[in-house]
Amino acid sequence: MFGLSGRDATLFVIVTVMVLAAPILLNPFPEGSALSQFNAGYPALMQRFVIFGILVIGFNILFGLTGYLSFGHAAFLGVGSYAAVWMFKLLSYNIVPAILLSVLVAGLFSVLIGYICLRRSGIYFSILTLAFAQMSYALAYSVLTPITNGETGLQVYTNDPQMLAAPGDPNVPHLFGWEMNASTDLFFGGWKFTFETGYYLCGILLLLSFYLAIRIFRSPFGIMLRAIKTNQNRLHYTGIATRPYMLAAFVISGMYAGLAGGLLAAMDPLTGAERMFWTASGEIVVMAILGGAGTLIGPVLGAGIIKYMENIVSKINDGVLELWFSALPEGVENAFVWLLHPFIGKGWNLTMGLVFMLVVIFLPGGLVDGGRRIGRLFRRRRRTGDAASTTTERQPGE
Repeated sequence: MFGLSGRDATLFVIVTVMVLAAPILLNPFPEGSALSQFNAGYPALMQRFVIFGILVIGFNILFGLTGYLSFGHAAFLGVGSYAAVWMFKLLSYNIVPAILLSVLVAGLFSVLIGYICLRRSGIYFSILTLAFAQMSYALAYSVLTPITNGETGLQVYTNDPQMLAAPGDPNVPHLFGWEMNASTDLFFGGWKFTFETGYYLCGILLLLSFYLAIRIFRSPFGIMLRAIKTNQNRLHYTGIATRPYMLAAFVISGMYAGLAGGLLAAMDPLTGAERMFWTASGEIVVMAILGGAGTLIGPVLGAGIIKYMENIVSKINDGVLELWFSALPEGVENAFVWLLHPFIGKGWNLTMGLVFMLVVIFLPGGLVDGGRRIGRLFRRRRRTGDAASTTTERQPGE
């Protein structure tokens, strides 16, 4: 199927079904119910799921395959966003030129950064990428204000030229007239499902990005990147120049980040320097490690979990907790609210920290590694049960 093996094709089909059915799968609870707080099927959040999934898939090509840890990938995300918004200002709200330029500019920027940073490896490479990201943030925040609009952020104004805009074009980001924020609501009993044009555009690009990542992972190029991660010195001893492979992986990863930045701008045509700050780069690293660096589906899972907790757990307050435990005696109810209060609302980072700590300690390979362990456990029990039944059938006298 499309040049994929049976196992990879099955994985791709599963991801495709999950992306297409996400507005339904992420709304498991009826509107107005006590558990509707956990519904995540609204377009703004679903778009962030897929956009950051694209971002971390690209980061995983560099970190997961080569082992080179970049702490500066948010710089390419920010550059892509700035390029997209400038296309909105100069040409039109059509997202095609904006996304194309965001990928191109991020790719060129990553060539420059990668050419310098890849002269070092290990912690020195990581520190160099972090330094370049912070330099980019400082330039965007204060030095290059005519281009970035500084701390206010770059946005589209009514007096911008938009030279390619036609009189009947929408005044919002669109795809040849299809508005990105156009949506259709479907009501089924107590459930409400929202299907938005922008989400499905981002979802299709996620599937294309995921398919490309699979092909890279299974290609000779991907095998060479794995060899670099395993033992780069041996490759040097055999006369193989590894830097071109590393630079290619770095640029591909940067272009994925540029695509994600362009999509963020298409979702909301406003961008600021905060997208390039070092904490944004650290969040990308956490997403990859949480899901499973070096795996195909792991980065997507990690991005989804973190964005879910950031947008859902952070909205839970004491009032919601009191509603959940209202059936308990007042003293017990107050105790549960007091115990859980630090982990909700603004304390969602504490919850995320505990989850990340448990994954790193008990599942070093990420959540995908946990799924594999559970699968092996069930297969082992099934084989043990089959062997026991066979032994029982062979006993004499039966």
